Amino acid sequence: MESAVILPPDYKPSDKEEYMNEMQLEYFRQKLLAWKKSLIGQSMDTLDELKQGGLNQPDQIDRASLESDKALELRTRDRARKLISKIDEALKRIEDGTYGYCEETGDPIGLERLEVRPVATLSIEAQERHERMEKTYDDEV
Repeated sequence: MESAVILPPDYKPSDKEEYMNEMQLEYFRQKLLAWKKSLIGQSMDTLDELKQGGLNQPDQIDRASLESDKALELRTRDRARKLISKIDEALKRIEDGTYGYCEETGDPIGLERLEVRPVATLSIEAQERHERMEKTYDDEV
């Protein structure tokens, strides 16, 4: 779905506006789409590099180093794949009107938090609660 909202080039969401108005939603939609495009581009670069091979290094140390680099790159790409999934979920929340609100409490997540982490689904308070619970659980295990 194409948006009818046109953002000024220098637009930044502000606390002075109504929270999650059309301009803010379009701003975050564009931010998420640009991030997704960048991640997909990086993934394509990785695929191109992997297709080029290069594991035919005669030196075992060079070959081990190259294999280690490729394994690290693949782990990075796997994280990117998971992040793309979170971006897609955030775009769906924009479409259904739930973007910017905490999944647990329904409270606004906040512009600053979304600016830093546009895929956030929890308010800072709810996120901290989750982290405390995880730490308590980890300490018990």
